[in-house]
Amino acid sequence: MALPNLSHADLEKLKIFINFVSENPTVLNLPQLQFVKEFVEKFGGKVPPGEFKMPAGAAGGKCPFGGDAGTANDGASGMNVDESEESDLEESEPESEVELNMEGVIEADFEADQPMGDSNKTPSEEEIDQASDLRSQAAAAYSEQKFEEAIDLYTKAIELNPGNALFHAKRGQAFLKLKKPNACIRDCDKALELNCDSAAAYKFRGRAHRLLGNWEKAAKDLRQACKLDFDEEADEWLREVTPNAKKIEQHRIKQERKRAELESKKAQRRARAHAKERQKQQQQQPQGPPKGFNPEFLSALNDKDFQEILADIAKNPANIEKHKNNPKFAKLQSMAKQLGMDNVFNMFGGLGGAAAGFGAGTGAATGAGAGAGSAGAAPTADEPKPEPKKREFVDDGLD
Repeated sequence: MALPNLSHADLEKLKIFINFVSENPTVLNLPQLQFVKEFVEKFGGKVPPGEFKMPAGAAGGKCPFGGDAGTANDGASGMNVDESEESDLEESEPESEVELNMEGVIEADFEADQPMGDSNKTPSEEEIDQASDLRSQAAAAYSEQKFEEAIDLYTKAIELNPGNALFHAKRGQAFLKLKKPNACIRDCDKALELNCDSAAAYKFRGRAHRLLGNWEKAAKDLRQACKLDFDEEADEWLREVTPNAKKIEQHRIKQERKRAELESKKAQRRARAHAKERQKQQQQQPQGPPKGFNPEFLSALNDKDFQEILADIAKNPANIEKHKNNPKFAKLQSMAKQLGMDNVFNMFGGLGGAAAGFGAGTGAATGAGAGAGSAGAAPTADEPKPEPKKREFVDDGLD
C-alpha cells in the first residue's frame, strides 16, 4: 500500500492536532473523532472518560483542528461545512412579522360564481331600455337597504345587457353590503374587463380587498379610483388602508434586502471554500522537476565539455567510441541508466540528431552544442566528407 500523499501543510495541521489532543485527551470522546479513539485503543492506549470542554481562552468554541467543540462534526450530521454555515446565516436572519391593524377584516365568502351574462350577446334597443329600467329599480332597492333584491334586479339587467360595466360594478357594491367581498371582486373584475377606466369598479374592488385584509391591493385600487374620478368616500377608504399597506411594503423591502445580503454572504462563503479546495489540490500536486530532470542531471547536461562531446558525436556517431573513457561522459551515461534510459542520447531522439534534439528539448545546448545541432546528420558514404574550415587570420595589432 502506497504512502498517502501528504503536503507540508497537511503535516503541520496533523502536528497541531496531535499537540492539542495531548493537552486535551478527552476531545477524543467527541463523535467526530471516534476513529482516532479506536486507533489509540487498538495499540493499547486509553482515552480518559469525560465530556470535553474547551480550555479557557479558546475563541468561539472552535477546536484548532476545525469543527464545533462538543458537537458532531458536519460530516457526521450529513451536512458539509458550507451547508452548515449557510444554515447559520439563514437562522440569524429570521422573518419578522408585521404588526397590522386588522380591525374590520372579515372572513372570505366562498359561494358559487354569480351570473355574468352572455359576453357574445348584442342587446337590442328594447333590451337596453329594459335593462336601464331594472337598474333604476335596483338602485331604489339598494337605497332602502334591500340588498338581496338589488342584486337580483342587477342580475336581470346584466342578462339583458351584459356589456354594461356599470351594472357589474353596482352589483358588486350590493355584495359588499352583504359582506361578500369575493363576489364583489368577481363583479368588479368583469367590469374592468369591459371598461378598464371604471372608477366605480376600482373603488368597490379596493373596499372588498380591505375587508379581506389585502392591504396593498386595496391601496392600489383605491388610489386608481381617486385618480380616475376623485371621490371623498374612496379617498377616506384609501387613507384607512395606507398605514398597513406602507408597513407591508417596508417589511417586504427589508426582507428582500436581507435575502440579497444572505445570498451575497453565501456566495462569498462558496467562493472561499472553492479557493481553499483549489489551494489544497495545488498543495497535493507533486512538486519539483519531472522525472529524469533532477538538478544534478541538468547541471551535467549544461557542462561545456559535454556539449562539445555531443557536437562531435552529432557530426559522426562513430565518434562515440573515443569519448567512452571521458569521466564526464561516463557519469552522464550512468545517470541516464539510473533514470531508466539505455544511454543519455535516448532523450534526444537518436544519435544522428542528438545536438538538435538537445537544443530543442531542454534549451541547454548553447555554444558548441547549438552549432553542432545546425550541422545536421553525418554525411553518407556517397557524399564527400566536408573539409574542416580553416580559421581565418585576424591581426590583433599586438606586434
